[in-house]
Amino acid sequence: QVQLGESGGGLVQAGGSLRLSCVASGSFMSIDTMAWHRQAPGKPRELVARIARGGNSDYTDSVKGRFSISRDNDKSTLFLQMNRLKPEDTAVYYCNARVRGFQGAYRNYYGQGTQVTVSS
Repeated sequence: QVQLGESGGGLVQAGGSLRLSCVASGSFMSIDTMAWHRQAPGKPRELVARIARGGNSDYTDSVKGRFSISRDNDKSTLFLQMNRLKPEDTAVYYCNARVRGFQGAYRNYYGQGTQVTVSS
């Protein structure tokens, strides 16, 4: 079993910054792609950014140039640096990891989410 634990959310004024972290724990062979998703009230969950094990990353258009995703493979940790935050970034942010078990099969896991609120 794998657990993903997010931290770093909070309340910030527009234009401010936050850094989200996500640590994967449990028993597994390796972690493939990791990603951040978010869900605002009344809206579907959307992919914010994702990063491959080798470091290649991509972003949804609305956060390009403001958010930066990174990971530490040795520590099974994912980060999201969020700068120049806007009220429309307000949402619950979820960590996602595609994890390979010891039997070789891959499975997707999600964290419980961390609230990010940006005031205008």
